[in-house]
Amino acid sequence: MNEFAWSQWKKATRALASAGAILDMDPDSAASRAYYAAFHGVTAVLACRGLSFTKHTAVRAALHRDLIQAGLLATDLGRDYDYLLDLRETADYGGIAEASRASAAKAIAKASAILAAIEPLLPDREENKPK
Repeated sequence: MNEFAWSQWKKATRALASAGAILDMDPDSAASRAYYAAFHGVTAVLACRGLSFTKHTAVRAALHRDLIQAGLLATDLGRDYDYLLDLRETADYGGIAEASRASAAKAIAKASAILAAIEPLLPDREENKPK
């Protein structure tokens, strides 16, 4: 795995752990961290395939096009990613609208499922991680 992909995977796992740690204290931040866990995880997989994007919408489009439509991931994971993106936008930019504890917990579960599904698409992390 290249250095960039490895760094993205580490960010993904840290973001997921952070989301769980702050769920009760700050559901908005937990929802945001859950989205970023999925975002960085998907970015890692795409980077291993030689793809790189600077916009969240481009990563979302590549997920659907290159991983889901290609049959590498189930369609429901695409819907889960879309849910995470929508909830993150509400949590970060929703004004008076906020993520509830229940919606943030659901986001964490969905992000965890996405990471579990995409991890097998990564090259062997231990053998290929940068030294």
